Amino acid sequence: RCLPNYCEHGGKCSQSWTTFYCDCNDTGYMGATCHNSIYEQSCEAYRHQGKTSGFFYIDSDGSGPLGPLRVFCNITEDKIWTAVQHNSTGLTRVQGADLEKPYTMSFNYNSSAEQLEAMINSAEYCEQEAAYHCKKSRLLNTPNGMPFAWWVGRANEKHLYWGGSLPGIQQCACGLEESCLDMRYFCNCDADREEWTNDTGLLAFKDHLPVTQIVITDTNRSNSEAAWKIGPLRCYGDRQFWNAASFNTEASYLHFPTFHAEVSADISFFFKTTSISGVFLENLGIRDFIRVEIRSPKEITFSIDVGNGPTEATVQSPTPLNDNQWHYVRAERNLKQTSLQVDNLPKKVLEAPAEGHFRLQLNSQLFVGGTASRQKGFLGCIRSLHLNGQKLDLEERAKMTPGVKPGCPGHCSSYGNLCHNGGKCVEKYNGYSCDCTNSAYEGPFCKEEVSALFEASTSITYIFQEPYPVTKNASTSSSAIYADAVMSKENIAFSFLTAHTPSLLLYINTYFHEYLAVILSKNGNLQVRYKLSKDGLLIFTIDSGNFANRELHTVKINREGRELIIQVDQVLKLKHNFSETDFKAIKSLTLGKVTESLSLDPEVSKANAYGFTGCLSSVQYNHIAPLKAALRHPSVAPVTVKGSLTESSCASVMEADVNTVTTTYSSSDPFGKTDEREPLTNAVRSDSAVIGGVIAVVIFIIFCIIAIMSRFLYQHKQAHRSSQTKEKEYPENLESSSFKADIDLQNTVSECKREYFI
Repeated sequence: RCLPNYCEHGGKCSQSWTTFYCDCNDTGYMGATCHNSIYEQSCEAYRHQGKTSGFFYIDSDGSGPLGPLRVFCNITEDKIWTAVQHNSTGLTRVQGADLEKPYTMSFNYNSSAEQLEAMINSAEYCEQEAAYHCKKSRLLNTPNGMPFAWWVGRANEKHLYWGGSLPGIQQCACGLEESCLDMRYFCNCDADREEWTNDTGLLAFKDHLPVTQIVITDTNRSNSEAAWKIGPLRCYGDRQFWNAASFNTEASYLHFPTFHAEVSADISFFFKTTSISGVFLENLGIRDFIRVEIRSPKEITFSIDVGNGPTEATVQSPTPLNDNQWHYVRAERNLKQTSLQVDNLPKKVLEAPAEGHFRLQLNSQLFVGGTASRQKGFLGCIRSLHLNGQKLDLEERAKMTPGVKPGCPGHCSSYGNLCHNGGKCVEKYNGYSCDCTNSAYEGPFCKEEVSALFEASTSITYIFQEPYPVTKNASTSSSAIYADAVMSKENIAFSFLTAHTPSLLLYINTYFHEYLAVILSKNGNLQVRYKLSKDGLLIFTIDSGNFANRELHTVKINREGRELIIQVDQVLKLKHNFSETDFKAIKSLTLGKVTESLSLDPEVSKANAYGFTGCLSSVQYNHIAPLKAALRHPSVAPVTVKGSLTESSCASVMEADVNTVTTTYSSSDPFGKTDEREPLTNAVRSDSAVIGGVIAVVIFIIFCIIAIMSRFLYQHKQAHRSSQTKEKEYPENLESSSFKADIDLQNTVSECKREYFI
């Protein structure tokens, strides 16, 4: 049963009397026949799962024959970059090369040419930086000479253009931009000057990438030298992940060549619809067929017949699937199983019969969004359609098909929940992006904290737009003057880490001498102090522990109308109802020390004297992010920064603080804690001091033993009586010496064992 071996991608076959089994360990694939890749097909797919930047394996052809490729996914901006390093990305100097003895460097990307080609073809855009630094070393020998340097790309093809230029044009970037040092040449280096210059640009014609070799031949003359650099292969965009088509009528469909999958077949795609039923795709043979359809709002069916009669795998959803949201479908058939997966619902698996026909033989065209058997077509959108790892270009085919439109709007309706912490989902033709403008966080999903280290004198003040005119004595219009600055709610959130009390974390004041202050009291309790004109001063104390414990704490203060809710570390701590409902005419919000001359109440004033020393993270007040504004837009936002402010991750600071075994604290350390009784000292003495002490003790003991033995041998020659007398003294001396040595050793060990507890 293992001849031939139906285990794919190097899976190991074993058998019993009735069937065979595949061991897929260490293959990068899974399934009954090791057909399915365990990796995603692009960095875009990893981003869609909420992953952050890092090294990943991508399998560009999915279940196809190409293996996975290790890449770096840069998921920090709107464009998701995929980078593949080669064996020489640094600046390399070259001397002594000419046409007879050229300098050649070949690049190894730790992958096959087919893997790189598949990755490049799947991307929207690719590039490689090419830099040539020269001193009396010509590059392309423009305008009309034979090049002295060139590079080799895909298909082992030699290219005579340089970075920043276009294919077929023997020029550098400065030639196209008409900015070369010598306008008689099309490259800076071709001027053949004695001083260093360079030609640098991007090679961005996808069909020629990647660069596989560079050849240099003009560094063998007097004072001639060059240095080159070819950057990593970088691509962005997944042409297939958002490749979609919209089917507007039940009679519309796209057709593709016959799906050839005799032994194993997998079909995957996303769909969204409001229709109650329809056929996603169908391919017929003389007797065999394959079909995937939505039979009812809660039911997806995969039907297949390889000559033994129809087999149907059906997945029932507890909620309707025609909700105009994107849903994922994967259907697979191999010699052992027929399976269907819908979203994250339990997979439906049917075992294949042990005997009978097993080859799927199809001969008609593949219909997508419709059917050749006159069943009801599909109304809605289909995207990212893959058959056996091969990508079908729905958009290109839709451009020439009536009733079908390329693309599909409305991605935010499905993926808007991936934008966190107040980030807004923005529709794009191919996908979506998260707008973090009004969020205290940043990153592709508004999940990356923005935090900074504060010292005692640090102050960040965000000035709200001043009501105009605030100096007029027109009481009748006062409500109109301050209308824009009246706040009937506060949604405040921030995280902090400190070891100091008392501390002032946040202070909001108004033109009517109302305020909100968040402080740490002397004993480490958290206090939220509200002063509204009708309620007077209200103090809410969270006394569930010492919050100045060098751990990260999260505070959320939500007031909507009269109701106040305070949460600390995701735990509800307090609820209160006010009689006053509004903050009138908010003037400013301050993080850390208040530097204005305000009439602070005694407790706030005491905390303000110490300011805040520690780390603040992701501060949000309604739609304003004052800390983010101070760090990212200090010259544009209405924010003032005084004192030292250092951007840093609070989480990493906490980890560093926990992992530090011995630390000497200085006055500039934001987490230093002074002891009123004695200064902190290093808890561990240096190894050299310990070793020196031990050596001194050993040498002292050796000298004592030598002295005692010498004295003993000398006295042994004297008379027996005298000898007896001396022998009585010997143990005393020995005991005295040993005692002294023991005392010295004990003192030394005691000195070594002294500890200081912080």
